Parts: sequence; structure tokens; C-alpha cells
Amino acid sequence: MAKKGATEFICQTCGAAYPKWQGRCDSCGEWNTIVEEKVTGEGFSNFAPKKKGQMLEFVPLSGVQEKLVRLETSIKELDRVSGGGLVPGSVILVGGDPGIGKSTLLLQTCAKIADKDTDYECYYISGEEAIDQVRIRAKRLGLEQSPVKLTSATDVKNIITTLEKSKATVVIIDSIQTMYLEEVESTPGSVAQVRACAYELIKLAKKKGFVLFLVGHVTKQGSIAGPRVLEHMVDTVLYFEGERGHHFRILRAVKNRYGATDEIGVFEMQDKGLVEVENPSALFLAERQGNISGSCVFAGIEGSRPVLVEIQALVSPTGYASPKRAVVGWDSNRLAMVLAVLEARCGMNLSSQDVYLNIAGGLKISEPAADLAVAMAVISSLTNKPLPADAVIFGEIGLSGEIRSVGQPNARLKEAHKLGFNNAITPPTHGNEKKNTSYDMNIYEIGNVQRLINWFN
Repeated sequence: MAKKGATEFICQTCGAAYPKWQGRCDSCGEWNTIVEEKVTGEGFSNFAPKKKGQMLEFVPLSGVQEKLVRLETSIKELDRVSGGGLVPGSVILVGGDPGIGKSTLLLQTCAKIADKDTDYECYYISGEEAIDQVRIRAKRLGLEQSPVKLTSATDVKNIITTLEKSKATVVIIDSIQTMYLEEVESTPGSVAQVRACAYELIKLAKKKGFVLFLVGHVTKQGSIAGPRVLEHMVDTVLYFEGERGHHFRILRAVKNRYGATDEIGVFEMQDKGLVEVENPSALFLAERQGNISGSCVFAGIEGSRPVLVEIQALVSPTGYASPKRAVVGWDSNRLAMVLAVLEARCGMNLSSQDVYLNIAGGLKISEPAADLAVAMAVISSLTNKPLPADAVIFGEIGLSGEIRSVGQPNARLKEAHKLGFNNAITPPTHGNEKKNTSYDMNIYEIGNVQRLINWFN
């Protein structure tokens, strides 16, 4: 391995190391991201420890666990995503596109906690904006009177010295890419700087027991910029999703050591900041128009929460040699599979049709339970026959044309019944599965895609 004082060439996107410079990173495929950095000498094979390590003590799996005490933020959607509240000593990484509302959400969170109890000390450390800029945002949000301690700093050594002498409850670093350590000879935002700064801050958070929020920039692909190890170092990774021109914002947990993953919180961006949405299904369906072909309501599950969203499809004759497939909010490969099954099993001619698919409201769906709703929307648009306006649909489609069962059908039906839907198109019940028939709903079970055509004849 390299000796102390030597140099390595590090990719600033993924952190891959090379012995010499090259234009393209073999690991992530990015161009012109490899930068020369000096090696500090720590962790090399020629490093001799000054003293021997101590023997480790092992304990059995059984034992008395300490009760996990959580700090509630008074923002229910954030508490839901974090697993019921913030755990003291935990580190939360928040990522999202520029301007999506990360700083707004964290400033609101910091102010809510500081207003909750005078014993809670909340520190907001901005590395991107000046103090006056943060104050302008706080005034717009109506938070200028909150006892939040604000500063603008980028030197991690100064930050650590200050926090060691404090009784901090919550600390927000906005953002980790602007922080730097003098001992690391590279520019702020580089892989080495991000890794070293995050390590020092995380170590202090575990030692002092305060909640640490780290704001992270994202790449063009939507992942958090910097080394992938950063996501492994923290306890929770939250992604803030949504379109700038759209007022909905989705806070999604992709990693959580203290709660469920894939849990979502829904916010609405307003003049006074982010407002939590307690019933996202009603909000996503607020602008829906009934009796229109190509539109259907899908009963999905996001984390532990049932969510109803509108799936829109538009099928039109193509003017090109190869038909166009445009997808927003769903997997394009999954759409191609559903269209292939409809052609092969139902005899539908889609090879000469352009297909456009949209998940209304800006929500991104990943579960295969949306297959049946997508197929129904496509057939409805192709035949120009609308589905019943009071029907919800869910189910997975197999390659042989069968409709497979999905998880938590009762939770989906309960949410649909609560919003006034009277009909449900679902997969058949198998084995020990039992649908709750106490709801005043007409449930139609479909076992294969051939029966879909009967709904439009």
C-alpha cells in the first residue's frame, strides 16, 4: 500500500482510488471526477500500534434492554418517518435536490424542539448561507423568536470545540459538503474531506448524546454526493423528494436503525414553509376527475401507510418506427413488462401505439402491486372507456398472465372505504389470506389478465 506522504487519485463521486490519473472512473462511469489527494498515512500496513489491544467481553443475546427514549419533534410526519421520534445520539443524513426544502424542514424542526422546552439547546450551523440569509428564511417562516442558536462556520475543529462545551440536544450541519478539516489536504466537498468531517462529527454526537442532522447534496442520479460509506456511517438516511414546480414533498426513509424503512411523510410547500399532510390520499386525489378514460385509482402501501394515488395512462398511435414509452413516477422496465403481457396474453396491439404513464401528485411508486392498476389504465385509454369512478385497484401481474396477491390487502381496502370508494378490483385470495368483508364494498377478484377485457366490453 501507499506510504505516508504519497498521493492517490480519488474519484470525487464514488470514492474509488487509482494509482494514476485517468479521465473516466471505472467504478461509477463519471468523467473528469478523479483528483489527486495526499495520503495521511493512517491505516496502512506499515503502521505499528504502540500498545496491544484489550480482550473483548462477550455477553449472551438474552438480557435486559434499556428503554429507547425518543425526542418528539411536534412534526408528526417527521416523527413517523424517523420511527416515532428522534433517538438521542443518532445521526440522520438528509438528502434531496437543491431548493426542495431540506433547510426549511430542518429549521422548522429545530425551532419546534427549541420552543418545546427551555432545557433543549438546538444549534443550527450553516456552511452554505450567511447568518442574515438564514434569518430572512426564519422571518418568512415566522420562527425569528425561537431560541435557536445560529452560526455560520465550515471549520470542523472549531465546531467540535464549541459543541464539546455545550449541552446540545439537536445539532444541524447544513451541509456536510461544505465542512473541512485542516489535517486533510483536499478541498471541501472532496471524498476525503466528507469522510473525515462526518467521522469526527458522528464520533462527537455519540459521545455527547445529541441528535445530529447532516444535510447532503445529491448527484444527477439522485443519490447523495460523496463516498457511499457516508450512508453506512449514519443511523438514518432520509431523502426529500418532489418537483420544484409541485407543492407536494415526500420525505422517505431509505435506511433507519431505529424504525421501518420505506416509511414516508407527506408535506405541502406553502408561503409559511412546509405543512404536514395528515391524509395524503385525499390530497393526491383532490384534483381527480371521474369518468375519464385512462385514469384509475391505485391502493398502495408506502412503509406502513396505505396511500391512494391516481394512475394516468395515455395511448395514442405512434408516428415513429419504434413506439415511445414515457413514464413518470414508476419503473419504465415494469411498464414494458406489463405491455408485453397484455400483447401476448390478451392479444392487444400496443406495438404501434405510444404509451405515456404518469403517477399524479409527484409520488414515486416502486411496489409491483401497481401492475394491475397500470394495465387497467392502459386498456381504458386504448378502448376509450372509463373505469368506474368509485373503484380502487391493486395486484401484481406475472409473465404467464396470472394476477398475484400482494401484502396488506385489508389496509388498502380500509383506506379506500374511508375515502368513499365502493368497488375494489383485487387479486384472488389464496391459502390463509382473508380479506375483510365487513366493509360496505363490492370486491371483484381477478385471477388472470384475460378477464381484464371483460371490464371494457
